[in-house]
Amino acid sequence: MKNVVLGGVVGFALGAGALWALTSLITDRGQINEAAEAKPLYWVAPMDPNYRRDKPGKSPMGMDLIPVYNNDASSGAAGTVIISPNVENNLGVRTAKVQLQPLHTQIKTVGYVQYDQDNLVHAHPRVSGWIEKLYVKSAGDPVQKGQPLYSLYSPELVSAQEELILALNTGNTKLVKSVESRLKALHFPAKEIAELTHTRKVQQAVMFPSPQNGVVDNLNIREGFYVTPGTTLMSIGTLDEVWVVAEVFERQASLVQVGQPVTMYLDYLPNKQWAGKVDYVYPSLDAKTRTARVRLRFKNADHLLKPNMFAEVIIHVANAENALVIPREAVIRTGSQDRVVLALGDGQFKSVAVELGRMDDNFVEILEGLEENERIVTSAQFLLDSESSKTSDFKRMDHSQNLLAPVWVEAKVEQVMAVMNMVKLTHEPIPEWDWPVMTMMFFVDDSIDMGQFETGLTLHVQIEKDADEDYVITQVHIPNGTAPHASGGAK
Repeated sequence: MKNVVLGGVVGFALGAGALWALTSLITDRGQINEAAEAKPLYWVAPMDPNYRRDKPGKSPMGMDLIPVYNNDASSGAAGTVIISPNVENNLGVRTAKVQLQPLHTQIKTVGYVQYDQDNLVHAHPRVSGWIEKLYVKSAGDPVQKGQPLYSLYSPELVSAQEELILALNTGNTKLVKSVESRLKALHFPAKEIAELTHTRKVQQAVMFPSPQNGVVDNLNIREGFYVTPGTTLMSIGTLDEVWVVAEVFERQASLVQVGQPVTMYLDYLPNKQWAGKVDYVYPSLDAKTRTARVRLRFKNADHLLKPNMFAEVIIHVANAENALVIPREAVIRTGSQDRVVLALGDGQFKSVAVELGRMDDNFVEILEGLEENERIVTSAQFLLDSESSKTSDFKRMDHSQNLLAPVWVEAKVEQVMAVMNMVKLTHEPIPEWDWPVMTMMFFVDDSIDMGQFETGLTLHVQIEKDADEDYVITQVHIPNGTAPHASGGAK
């Protein structure tokens, strides 16, 4: 096994000051009876805990090496850190219990205000003709039921009125009802039919009223326009109740159900919120954004919500099933692993890997790695983790190590650091590892004689990646016929 590692290179970048402070504050062995007779496992540099020696000495910076003891004598767990109560208090260590409880998930997203499509009325003529008079001038104008919208001159309506007058003059009741039915089918207003029956005077331009209270939208006509039955004249929408169409990420779509409560905020009214509910979940996703659309319904008696407004919405997903949860601040997230620090009691702490599930604003679900009623550290866990993770086995997750198969490669010696059991090599490409030609530092296994490495020498070396993610030279072959110096396998 290698005795030392490269010191003074990454110690400061990894927060060496904090690590040194924690290492220096490890509890006095005299406080633990079992550790009274313990012997140090190795010695480390105060400013770089990766610099190890098997005996006391000086660090590359001239500081005394610090002994590291077997902290696992009482717990039997690798990577356990023991600190005294006063140090625990000075570090501000706080703990929380792993517990089973419902996880209140909040889906935060955005949406857009729309008219209530159930009460949106589109105005279309039933006959062809010309707009003689337009009583509403722009979209957004409020209208009341029965209020005039436009008047239309249509030869077909004029002809139908003349037919009614003829039927009335004949006194044929069935014919009168037949003509009245035709006028109603052409949306001739009932009020105008009654007036025509009374006055028996044909109206050249017929006025059409609003079918409901609301506001005008999609106004597509002006006075003088020629319209046909296929022309959309305008729409009348109500604002007493509105829809908000929100977008939810694909991974959250399964959590949304009809009837769930929703809270909505608008930027222009930051101190006001609206309470609504999920009205409908659309069955398909948007092909471009990969989001699911959700329709929300809100009361709008004061008409503050207007179509096309941008809104921030929170969908409250209540889960009846209990989940194993911990506070979110307890999780240490790295690029390749999520960890927490277990509080084992009696001042002992250990980093373990966990698998995370759902999360809300305060808690995160634990799928694997912890058990109910265990205690985890919620503050100062980064200091404890940096010390524990150096030797922790992370067996709770049982992840397979990412080890690479040993390879032989030709290399040239650029620099020899015998004191540190390291050499700097420029090696040829390694196709097995997808490595190009590179110059880098390698550890040398303890069993290999460092004296055979000479600057400028070209040789063959076997390289392995060990469990500490370090690249180690385990065998050497010098092409002059000398037998290779073997380590006896991976360290």
